Parts: sequence; structure tokens; C-alpha cells
Amino acid sequence: MGKILEVKNLNVYYGVIHAIKNVSFDVEEGEIVTLIGANGAGKTTTLQTITGLIQAKSGEVIYGGNDITKIPGYKLVSMGIAHVPEGRRVFSDLSVYQNLMLGAFTRKDKAEIENTLSVVYKRFPRLEERKEQRAGTLSGGEQQMLAMGRALMSHPKMMLLDEPSMGLSPIYVNEIFDIIKKINEDGVTVLLVEQNANKALAIANRAYVLETGNIVLSGDAHKLMEDPQVKAAYLSE
Repeated sequence: MGKILEVKNLNVYYGVIHAIKNVSFDVEEGEIVTLIGANGAGKTTTLQTITGLIQAKSGEVIYGGNDITKIPGYKLVSMGIAHVPEGRRVFSDLSVYQNLMLGAFTRKDKAEIENTLSVVYKRFPRLEERKEQRAGTLSGGEQQMLAMGRALMSHPKMMLLDEPSMGLSPIYVNEIFDIIKKINEDGVTVLLVEQNANKALAIANRAYVLETGNIVLSGDAHKLMEDPQVKAAYLSE
């Protein structure tokens, strides 16, 4: 298999604030790896730095053996990286279908795009039922499905998910995590940032724990679920 992503000694500053401190981790092809940590630990910043939305002060991001540290985010999509941002960010005035098609903007083959669309509709039947509906009228859970479906339209090798369960009802939370597992089973590597540590660790292969910009723990996700430190800090709910 081999490593699809390697993050090496990443340092990120917001002005004088040292937000990410020498963070290093890797993701093997085919894995679900999760970054867990409290609010403000640097999880979102780490994802945004990987996908070029934030510039690192130092360190490297290696994807598929290539250094992508300085490559702008929009170019990474055609390299096989899809980023589902925190807060879903759907285009609320456009229809569900139009939102999905925007996910395929880097692809040229119409037949392949149609094929991917039918796969997405199969994975998210509710999106097909609501394809003509304005995205802004969907529920939070449906908007999250749309954001994930839109990312899948780019036919990614790797998907970065930022807080996919945030603000969703428990029923939708379960559904979203089931879908993440299935997307992974379909061959997409997943890097998941999530505050719901219980759910994230339950589906992940490995996990890294971030605290104030440092990785303080890492290992097998199921073993970390049993770790007293992790239990006390993140699994009390």
C-alpha cells in the first residue's frame, strides 16, 4: 500500500500565535485516520494547511510521494484530494444537482461524470430525491451529505473531512459515520477531523491526539479508546 500522505514538522503561525508546532503524522493508503482534540487544538488549521488554504511557516506536506506544500488548493483537486470543510459550505442558492456538478469541475469526460453522479446518488438516495431543490432548504444532515457527495464528484483518492458531525442530530451523526466507512470501503483514503471522539475512534484505523498545536498521543484507534488519558479528556460524554 504505502503512505499516501506524510506531514513533516509542520509549523503554522497566526500572526504571533504559534498554532501548529512541529506536527508530523502520516496516512497509509486505504486507511481512515482521525485527528481528535478539543476546540482550538489546531485540527482545522492542520487540514487547511495540507490543502493549501493556509501557508505553513515551515515543514513539508508530501502526497503520493510529491511535495505539495506550496501547491495552491484548487490544483490539489485534480491530484485526487477532496476537502470537505467545516460548516459544509454548500452553495445555498444553487440546486442540489448544480452543487454536485461543481464538484466535478476538474473533470472532462462527461460519461465518467455521469457515472460518478449515479454512484453518488446510490450512496445518498436523499440527494437524488431532492436534486432540483435549492441546497439552502436542506436540513443540516442533508447539507453534510451534499458536501460529501460534491467532494466525491471529483473522484478523489483521498478525502479530508472537517467536523462532519458538527451540529447534526444523533440520527444524522450515525448515518454520516456509516457513510464515511462505506466511502472508505469503496477505496477512498480518509483523514477525519472530529470533535466526536467516540464516533471517530470507532471507525478509524489509527488516531492522533492534538493539544494546543502538538501531537500528544497516537496509535491504533481502538486502543486509544481504552487509553485512560483519552477517556478522561475526550470520551466522557
